[in-house]
Amino acid sequence: MSESTLKRAALAVAVLGVIGVGGAVAVKQGNAVAAAPAAVALQAAAPAQAAAPAAVPAPLMTLPDFSVIAAHNGPAVVNISVTGSTKTSYDGAEQAGRGDPFADDPFYEFFRRFQGPQQRGGQRSVPTHGLGSGFIISADGIILTNAHVVRDASEVVVKLTDRREFRAKVLGSDPKSDVAVLKIDAKNLPVVPLAKGNDLKVGEWVLAIGSPYGLDNTVTAGVVSAKGRSLPDGNVPFIQTDVAVNPGNSGGPLFNTRGEVVGINSQIYSQTGGYQGLSFAIPIDVAGKIKDQIVSTGKVTHAKLGVTVQEINQGFADSFNLATPEGALVSNVEKGGPGDKAGLKAGDVIRTLNGAKIISSGDLPAIVGLATPGDKVTMEVWRQGKPVQLSATLGNANDKVAAAEGERTDQASAKLKLGLSLRPLESMEKRQSGIANGLLIEDARGAAADAGVQPGDVLLSVNGRPVNSIDQVREVVGKSGKSVALLIQRGDDKIFIPVRLG
Repeated sequence: MSESTLKRAALAVAVLGVIGVGGAVAVKQGNAVAAAPAAVALQAAAPAQAAAPAAVPAPLMTLPDFSVIAAHNGPAVVNISVTGSTKTSYDGAEQAGRGDPFADDPFYEFFRRFQGPQQRGGQRSVPTHGLGSGFIISADGIILTNAHVVRDASEVVVKLTDRREFRAKVLGSDPKSDVAVLKIDAKNLPVVPLAKGNDLKVGEWVLAIGSPYGLDNTVTAGVVSAKGRSLPDGNVPFIQTDVAVNPGNSGGPLFNTRGEVVGINSQIYSQTGGYQGLSFAIPIDVAGKIKDQIVSTGKVTHAKLGVTVQEINQGFADSFNLATPEGALVSNVEKGGPGDKAGLKAGDVIRTLNGAKIISSGDLPAIVGLATPGDKVTMEVWRQGKPVQLSATLGNANDKVAAAEGERTDQASAKLKLGLSLRPLESMEKRQSGIANGLLIEDARGAAADAGVQPGDVLLSVNGRPVNSIDQVREVVGKSGKSVALLIQRGDDKIFIPVRLG
């Protein structure tokens, strides 16, 4: 063999060695020895060149086979049909001609549940019909579903996959968590296993079984796209998925790949009324706590801290000298409530509750709402640039506390570098609005207007410090860095607005 032939043969071996490395990675788990010749050949091909760090490939994945879960758990998923009546606010004929007055609201469909459309008419009772899903958790006929599925129901009928039908009794429902418990008179029923703990991961495969549009035992699958999602209409840390769910799926189970129920399908985000890629489920550990209360007492009690909170963004983090935009910003404290008694103030940022880290504002009501009135909690609060430890005894969310407000008088008017024209509230304005202290915003320009401050708002505090005079505002703003957080009263709402300076 000539010298050139030998060189070509060596080059061919080197190239095969490079290809072999890729093959060796694929079979390494099953046969580690197969990678050795390829590695040697690669080293021989480029002895003088330093090897670059190899990217670590993701582990090989296989798609789950949901057929076993569907076959095994499908018989325990039920169809629920509801009849009832409701009071309506619009004349039926007029409503049919004008359409729903709220249909143009961009959040209208977001708040719609999966229940079928209900009739609307004048000030009279009209019949309603709805469809939903549920699942059997006890062989003697205990069923979980959504509270909104059985709302205003005079009759609830449960249909099994073997076509048997039962009239169900509503043992109890909780609109705040949207969980309801039903009971049918039957024995030896198939049941679904419930997941224990909260080890569901983002990206994990999940399966829904339900009755979209009344089509019994329909199976759809997807992945968990987020956890702990806070929505405007509840205190539940929702599981967000891309599982296709539609009207009628509401109340049905969401399974993991082990065939355990991890959630109750409850809501969708939609501008059409049908599935558009986002669905939300109530975690089964949350539903389980509600179920236990309903079964044992027939009612549900929720705890409260007595505060209103909002999200921390980067502007707020800069204003309050926070390293990261995390926590629940307290915008209002109920006078005489648990938070007030614990020493919480507007402008505090709650960072932990009983050791659990509060990342977003929705984490706080989700934790508090599932506690029991009377429970004692400890909080780490960020106040004026330093941590403060507080403790509180949670109250009952059904209790109302009357607010007692004092009065102060002050008069001044000035324009600040924020772009605000301020003056103290007059006595008559205080009486009419119920606001004891603060500064009326007569005009908003520049940075404040860009941030969303409006004339007619009442400025209550700056960076968490109450302000009752122009001088106080100037003092706080003068000591601030890149931005300030303004606590604004707008109508009946209190909100923080971050304003970036300079």
